[in-house]
Amino acid sequence: MILQLWWLILAVECIFTCISGQSFPQKRRCAFQVTPQNNKYITAGNVSGSVQLCEDSKCCVGYFLIIDGHPEVDLLACDMAEKSCPDATCKAKIHNSRLIKCVCNTDLCNTSITWTTESEEPRPTYSYSVGNNMKAVLIILTGVLLCFMIVAAKQRSLFKKKKKNPPLLDDYSVSQLCSCQTTTTSEIDVADLELQQTVGHGHFATVWQGKYQESMVAVKVFPGGWKHKFTAEKAVYELPLMKHAGIVHFLGTGRKQDGGSWLIVLQFAEYGSLHSYLSKHTTNWMMSLKLCRSLSQGLSYLHSDLHRHDVHKPPVAHRDLSSSNVLVRADGTCVLCDFGCSTILCSCSGCRCWQSHATNMKGHAQLGTLRYMSPEILEGSVNLSSSWCLMQADIYALGLLLWEIWMRCSDLFEGDIAPQHLLPYESELGADVTLDSLIRYVFHMDKRPSIPKHWELLPQGSVLQELLTDCWDGDPDARLTARCVVDRLVSLQSFFSP
Repeated sequence: MILQLWWLILAVECIFTCISGQSFPQKRRCAFQVTPQNNKYITAGNVSGSVQLCEDSKCCVGYFLIIDGHPEVDLLACDMAEKSCPDATCKAKIHNSRLIKCVCNTDLCNTSITWTTESEEPRPTYSYSVGNNMKAVLIILTGVLLCFMIVAAKQRSLFKKKKKNPPLLDDYSVSQLCSCQTTTTSEIDVADLELQQTVGHGHFATVWQGKYQESMVAVKVFPGGWKHKFTAEKAVYELPLMKHAGIVHFLGTGRKQDGGSWLIVLQFAEYGSLHSYLSKHTTNWMMSLKLCRSLSQGLSYLHSDLHRHDVHKPPVAHRDLSSSNVLVRADGTCVLCDFGCSTILCSCSGCRCWQSHATNMKGHAQLGTLRYMSPEILEGSVNLSSSWCLMQADIYALGLLLWEIWMRCSDLFEGDIAPQHLLPYESELGADVTLDSLIRYVFHMDKRPSIPKHWELLPQGSVLQELLTDCWDGDPDARLTARCVVDRLVSLQSFFSP
């Protein structure tokens, strides 16, 4: 009797707490409807019938396919990650001619969508019922059932966040200057530098082959108007302890004597970019493994947080990994280069800050090469103030690079004939991919570059497939770290050419 009375008092107290909303904020409730292609949204919260109680977000999301001029539900759910959703109603934005999306911040707000375009008057609001009976049940149970769930869910959420957040890095707030960063002076005498011929053109600079102190070098020439890009890349190269076999050797910086262009002088990589190398050469098993290991070791070192003899190298997220931004040296090893989009993550006593060189943190244009962007960055559901998210976006791109390398390994193909070099998603989406096509294919359909079926029959085949899928997993938290990728590749050393 006493126990029953205690439970009754607790229930009444909990109902009052829920109604007042002062102790525990009520979790967002969203309409829920998914297809097998996007069932990953099940993990965004607890599902009961056609309603989902959000775990980590206050936003509801809806995706709709335009069929015969009318929107049909493709997805209704809690949003996968916390982000801004200022609208109380679901005001749709058109992704492309066939797909529209909306996000909103009130309970069950994604059950109806207001569909407008820039060129048309507002269209009617289309409603999607979640069932009157369900609504009645939810209203009745909100007072008692939800309160007990909130207490349990809050504890579970705290535990889950502690478990998910890796111990390597905290999240950092955005800052224009990282006060704990120390750099070295790297000015060279440009009178000793001779530019011979151009070997590449990028968005912001031209790469020349040249001579410096009788050695062959690569010189990246930035026009005067792109000084900020020059400064951004220079800052990464000048970080303490940045010398590593997997990162292109930095020789110094300078300015043309006419005062117009800015120069970064680097070690010359005889084979050029990884893209160029794979287009011209196939490899055997050991050569491909060497490329993969050196590439992963370079990224692991870039991501590392090092303290040696009172000198600190903060972690760096590359943010533009692609086969055009990796070089191949004469010994068949890869080196990372092109740090113009990189983010330096600085952490020390009294200082937690970012130094980011992307000019538009919320847009897509400055976040790297489109086809190598991770699903969460493509869709815009990633928290770009999270250092861990940026690092894991690099791992996704690394997985695509490993796939590119292995697809040119003759030992992995019957008759020792590897297919011609293709960029990620080139065979599926064509040479000129668009943001909309990638969002649809990579994020919604959760598709990746195809892995040859016959790899399953190879001694190392299952390990290769598992490594790739663990790198390009749709969930950033489920992806490997660069250090883990290196360890997996070391274990592959035992597999010799088939």
